[in-house]
Amino acid sequence: MKQKVLITRQIFPEIVAEVGNRFEVEHNDQDTPWPPEELARRLAGKAGAMTTVMDKFDEPILARSPGLKVIANIAVGYNNIDVPACTKRGIRVTNTPGVLDDTTADLAWSLLMAVARRIAEADAYVRRGDWKIAFGVQYFLGQDIHHATLGIIGMGRIGQAIARRAAGFDMRVIYNNRSRLAESEEKRLNATWVERDRLLAEADFVVVMAPYSPATHHLIGAAEIAKMKPTAILVNSARGGIVDDAALVEALKAKRIAGAGLDVFEGEPKLNPDYAKLTNVVLTPHIGSASRATRMTMCRTAAANMTAVLEGRDPRNPVN
Repeated sequence: MKQKVLITRQIFPEIVAEVGNRFEVEHNDQDTPWPPEELARRLAGKAGAMTTVMDKFDEPILARSPGLKVIANIAVGYNNIDVPACTKRGIRVTNTPGVLDDTTADLAWSLLMAVARRIAEADAYVRRGDWKIAFGVQYFLGQDIHHATLGIIGMGRIGQAIARRAAGFDMRVIYNNRSRLAESEEKRLNATWVERDRLLAEADFVVVMAPYSPATHHLIGAAEIAKMKPTAILVNSARGGIVDDAALVEALKAKRIAGAGLDVFEGEPKLNPDYAKLTNVVLTPHIGSASRATRMTMCRTAAANMTAVLEGRDPRNPVN
């Protein structure tokens, strides 16, 4: 008999079919996230699960899934999974690193540029029919990106991809990371390591690309925002919770910084309602890796990881 697997969200039908060639598949083609009780019920009898960052696998869920052998997250991050608890129970956890680096870096730059040049404001202005005079010297004055200072907090693969793109704008790149890159890597990226407080004080654009963990919860809060230039722009396309949304809202209201571009939020899909009232913030719904090619590769990678474990092989992208 085929082993049973669960795909917790709607993915591409061709990948469901590929997985179905090897396993008996239950697929959430309605794409409505399941609450914990429903997820636990659906996991009964399943050997593997392909999951998203919205699916929480904590001890109570794992305790009700004794046959589970592998959780294949369709993401780089895995803060939705209690990895030590999985390890204790002999459940393999995998992720999809590498395949989404460039796409996510592109989105971070899209946010940075949209906020700097006030694209969303200008688009809304045109759509409302408020554009009455063809040209004005002081229409929607934004900020130059070229020759500015880019500060990157979190210099992993995606952070490095963001840094590489800065070369085209002749930017100065400074970064802060738990561990400093090798000198050769710094030279390749034309990036300089600095203390975080110095980065916040000197950067014209601060991009957050750190992984989420209890140690990085509210890494950027009121005290950190207060260190930034009043002309600075903050971009977070890493994970919600790294930035203190309440503190950022207050800073944007008071114009203590110039603006923000956000792809992730605390408690998403809910978000602080005051964000929607502000014109100096650009908001996107967690679409950092959302190109068709990249999401297809992410799903295929997760499927390959799950398949490897269930067929007794080592997965390409193990977390534990």
